[in-house]
Amino acid sequence: MSVSMRDLDPAFQGAGQKAGIEVWRIENFSPTPIPKSSIGKFFTGDSYIVLKTTALKTGALRHDIHYWLGKDTSQDEAGTAAVKTVELDAALGGRAVQYREVQAHETEKFLSYFKPCIIPQEGGVASGFKHVEAEEHITRLFVCRGKHVVHVKEVPFARSSLNHDDIYILDTKSKIFQFNGSNSSIQERAKALEVVQYIKDTYHDGTCEVATVEDGRLMADAESGEFWGFFGGFAPLPRKTANDEDKTYTSDITQLFCVEKGQANPVEGDSLKREMLDTSKCYILDCGLEVFVWMGRTTSLDDRKVASGAAEVSFFSLSNLKKVLQSLCCGYADVRRIMQEMIRSSERPKSQMIRIIEGFETVTFRSKFDTWTQETNTTVSEDGRGRVAALLQRQGVNVRGLMKAAPPKEEPQAFIDCTGNLQVWRVNGQEKILLQAADHSKFYSGDCYVFQYSYPGEEKEEVLIGTWFGKQSVEEERASAVSMASKMVETMKFVPAQARIYEGKEPLQFFVIMQSFIVFKGGISSGYKKYIAEKEVDDDTYNENGLALFRIQGSGPENMQAIQVDPVASSLNSSYCYILHNDSSVFTWIGNLATSTDQELVERQLDLIKPNLQTRAQKEGSESEQFWELLGGKSEYRSQKLTKEPESDPHLFSCSFTKDILKVTEIYNFTQDDLMTEDIFIVDCHSEIFVWVGQEVAPKNKLLALTIGEKFIEKDSLLEKLSPEAPIYVIMEGGEPSFFTRFFTSWDSSKSAMHGNSFQRKLRIVKNGGTPVAEKPKRRTPASYSGRASVPDKSQQRTRSMSFSPERVRVRGRSPAFNALAATFESQNARNLSTPPPVVRKLYPRSVTPDSSKLAPKSSAISSRSALFEQRLKTPPQEPSVSKPPKASPKTPESPAMESNSKGKEEKKENENEEEKSMSSRIGSLTIQEDAKEGVEDEEDLPAHPYERLKTTSSDPVSDIDVTRREAYLSSEEFKEKFGMTKEAFYKLPKWKQNKFKMAVQLF
Repeated sequence: MSVSMRDLDPAFQGAGQKAGIEVWRIENFSPTPIPKSSIGKFFTGDSYIVLKTTALKTGALRHDIHYWLGKDTSQDEAGTAAVKTVELDAALGGRAVQYREVQAHETEKFLSYFKPCIIPQEGGVASGFKHVEAEEHITRLFVCRGKHVVHVKEVPFARSSLNHDDIYILDTKSKIFQFNGSNSSIQERAKALEVVQYIKDTYHDGTCEVATVEDGRLMADAESGEFWGFFGGFAPLPRKTANDEDKTYTSDITQLFCVEKGQANPVEGDSLKREMLDTSKCYILDCGLEVFVWMGRTTSLDDRKVASGAAEVSFFSLSNLKKVLQSLCCGYADVRRIMQEMIRSSERPKSQMIRIIEGFETVTFRSKFDTWTQETNTTVSEDGRGRVAALLQRQGVNVRGLMKAAPPKEEPQAFIDCTGNLQVWRVNGQEKILLQAADHSKFYSGDCYVFQYSYPGEEKEEVLIGTWFGKQSVEEERASAVSMASKMVETMKFVPAQARIYEGKEPLQFFVIMQSFIVFKGGISSGYKKYIAEKEVDDDTYNENGLALFRIQGSGPENMQAIQVDPVASSLNSSYCYILHNDSSVFTWIGNLATSTDQELVERQLDLIKPNLQTRAQKEGSESEQFWELLGGKSEYRSQKLTKEPESDPHLFSCSFTKDILKVTEIYNFTQDDLMTEDIFIVDCHSEIFVWVGQEVAPKNKLLALTIGEKFIEKDSLLEKLSPEAPIYVIMEGGEPSFFTRFFTSWDSSKSAMHGNSFQRKLRIVKNGGTPVAEKPKRRTPASYSGRASVPDKSQQRTRSMSFSPERVRVRGRSPAFNALAATFESQNARNLSTPPPVVRKLYPRSVTPDSSKLAPKSSAISSRSALFEQRLKTPPQEPSVSKPPKASPKTPESPAMESNSKGKEEKKENENEEEKSMSSRIGSLTIQEDAKEGVEDEEDLPAHPYERLKTTSSDPVSDIDVTRREAYLSSEEFKEKFGMTKEAFYKLPKWKQNKFKMAVQLF
């Protein structure tokens, strides 16, 4: 698109450089910026241009341009607004979507910028109009329509304006009345209350009274009588009659026109296809209520103006479109004159016009075509955007922000506490088998699993119940897993969140819950064994003494996975590390593009897969012959890292599911207040789908929530090619976890704690002047569900602080010396090792070195305590030498001898109790001290080494050190030099932040 300075208005300089809303009003055929304090105020005699700039997750800025036409605006102003909108788009690089908005018929997207509503005022800047300044309050009547956004329109203050279908707001000097038509919905009534609050704050300084009147109550209460008194008393309401404002133009015919050199030629074809659109031309797609103007990427600015003018004319008379287009060669001024003539005989002036640029088509536009292949991408548009910016810069215009913003560098977060309790069941036919703690994170690709995770939330204990489907699992066991999980949720009164997860599509929070996750080939369930027997295929189930290859991946100790792949060279990837083993040999293979973090994860996973064998490290490019022999010889393999579905900007949809048909409506610029307790909503962020279920939803529909999520993926409303295996979460109102509420700019949990339907809740907020403060519930341990017992065996629950190797004494978050001490007091048969007290809770428990026994003797203080406690345990308690006296009658006084013996026994017991309490307090104190150290344990006994030998890239590395704690071997002076803080301050930081600092100085 060719652009010159004469085409760009100076008022648009610097526009669209940051997220937010900018508004211009057309004054004397020129756009004039509106101050921020006046944004949202519109006058019926004016025309406006509204620019909405949104910062996307990719770092780019998306622009939506709307030009709003008041009902009394002049045609000259309306035409100027249309032309200036095209110019603004050109200034932004020619990539914005442009919308035509007419007063009282605005799009939901436009209204969402100015929630809860816009109420245009009489007046304007055009000749003959002046902004009306109200000297005293005028009683006004408004009609409110809309379930998600509210269209507010002032109607004559008369009984004849009322009907049973709509909601009305009567604004008087001292009180605001909301009249609810008997046929209106609860959601509409709740949304109208937001308008009441807006009127109360805007026109009454928040001090007037609010009353609601229900249609049909007659004079049953004082407020109803007061309301009808303004209309001269109660009288039956007439049926709703459609007026000209309510009529909408409908057309069953969708027609495509090509605009070229003043000619409008219908595009012939049985159906619409993407191939019909030429990049060098402009098109008009007439869909009746919506008229789209599609502009090819290489069209000129003048061509786009002409096409936009032609679309304006098409609103008025489709039969005259060709004649009008032929006259466009006379110039744009003539087009405006023709438009004015056509308006007088308008057939559909309230239709919506949307102008779009090739490569940035809206979902609605693409959905009109039977086939659509996206042939362009943002790179092309970024080039155009850069050319526009360069041109403006040569002319001395500030272009900061016009170029594509750099993507924000953010580390992915799981938004879930990993210190909770985990239970895992493997599905075996129609039943489930509870797994031992050591097997909680070891899954088979041919099996299905059900897991229940209870963890500390922000205000209370939260529960996540989910299913995991292996790639080779059978459909019957998948259905059984879903049924079991749903029954568990139902048994717990729909409090837990529910998840459906497929192998290969696991979300980050799942990996954080599992921590060290291993996926073996094959399966051990009856369903899988039956399947391979029927299909007569080889059983490739993992054998620890056989040949196996594992790809190691993850971001750190709290998120690492080992995935078994085919033991062939083509399974290798230069961006990863691998473990290869057979019955007697273990190899580690380090790809050239693997990071130091990847290498550390290999060492950790070796302890879980093959802990007792000597490993042989293989660097890519210098492998041994035996290594290639095990893989069957060399072959080509990939080098690019495997990518997962990226998370996109979230979209909120309201759902209606009847007779197996799902209908959705997108809600723009959503907030928590858009979630209605009577409905089901879906948050779509592309990589994950969240189904939110309100408390007032019928129980039978709650059970269909997962099905609704699956139907939504099939529907693919945003045409984004959703994966059918994308994770689906079912979130119940009142139990929203942090990984759901993060999609909302703010979240008030007290709103979910309110009782009643949406209207009743909003009414309490409006009358009380805010959300009532709910008492935060105390944390409680939720009831666990088990198929056989209501309280499962505690030995089957895995606390997040315990080691994954039951053969070794390794407890996360404790020093090796304390582990040796704790092991002395544990039962030899107990697998659940000492658990840290809740005084110090670590979100990301640390793993310590496996050689705990070698490090135990380092602390003399702990060793001496250990000897004392062992002696105490070996010495049995002595019984008192005095025999137990008979129980005395209350009326019989004890003899002096008996009294003396009793006192002696009591004193002895008190001494014993004091000793036990003292011992317990010493153990508890020691436990808390060990936990609070966060890795500082035994620092004084570690030898100091120079930084150059400790860093991961050292050419002369130090041997015989704990590679997971390299920083601990630095001297205090060198530690402070590298980290900018003392060791004590460093170990008080969260684990993830410690790792971040360590990576920055090559010690991780």
